[in-house]
Amino acid sequence: MPASVKHRLPRLDDAVERHLRTDVTPLKVDQTIGQALEQIRSRQQGGRIIYFYVVDDDGRLQGVVPTRLLLLSPLDQKLADVMIRKVMTLPRTATVMDACEIFVFHKFLALPVVDEQKRLLGVVDIELYTDEITDLAQRTSYEDLFQLIGVRALRSHGATPLKAFGQRFPWLICNIVGGILAAFLTGAFQETLDHLVVLALFIPVVLTLAEAVGIQSVSLALQTLHEPNVGWRQILGTLRRELWTGLLLGFATGPIVGLVAWIWKQQPNIAWTILLSISLTMTASAMIGMALPLILHLFKRDPRVAAGPVALVFADLTTLFLYFGLSTLFLM
Repeated sequence: MPASVKHRLPRLDDAVERHLRTDVTPLKVDQTIGQALEQIRSRQQGGRIIYFYVVDDDGRLQGVVPTRLLLLSPLDQKLADVMIRKVMTLPRTATVMDACEIFVFHKFLALPVVDEQKRLLGVVDIELYTDEITDLAQRTSYEDLFQLIGVRALRSHGATPLKAFGQRFPWLICNIVGGILAAFLTGAFQETLDHLVVLALFIPVVLTLAEAVGIQSVSLALQTLHEPNVGWRQILGTLRRELWTGLLLGFATGPIVGLVAWIWKQQPNIAWTILLSISLTMTASAMIGMALPLILHLFKRDPRVAAGPVALVFADLTTLFLYFGLSTLFLM
């Protein structure tokens, strides 16, 4: 391992290409086991040999042969017959954080790094990231927690007050704008509130439930994005499950608040309206919280910082619109 790599711990936002091991021996897909072993013995191997990667004549990755399989297979057997063709790779644009997450969640010991044409550039292995991985699971949890409120945990560590202000103030502006829009929306239903003052008593609980389920969904979406190769099919499946989860949560909590309203105010129509409003707003908030990070990810935008504050704003506005809209429709 180069000295510069040994004495410099990688930053989690480093490009993984900066920390490649290139002293690997790529094997050719048309070789036999015997020819592959002879080639390996003729070259000095650096680091711990964990996997041997198989490429074609153009250097494009075709598969991987674990060391144990390479040693135990007959010498005249073709590599193409024993190699594992489904290989998880890292693109050259991946970060150290991306690599560490795969090491933690998938228990791999090494990962090949490829270019846009799937040509093998080198390998990153778990030895390089030992110090980073020691508390990665804990730091990832903290990172997600901070990101939900619009703060980059890694950047805020040791930051000056001015830098911390610069990281956090923009998201307060987001919340201010959302709050002002919510005030305008409430004003648009002033006539409804004037006739049904009791509705105002339940605004805090309606908003609290919607925001809580929205933040839960954002957190789950960020965990989904930790998985490699997230595509449209996986995203649609995740959204479908969250829709049903939101409906179940809504129709479980809505009757509780509706029953309290019924017993307290003895107004069945208001109780039923609150029940339906909470059920629908929690479903909508769950979908907003889940969909927003996934959509940002698909459009190549970082969802980790923006998703939490923006999702809360949309959840609040949607909740007030549904709450007052349904009340106006059924009670006025």
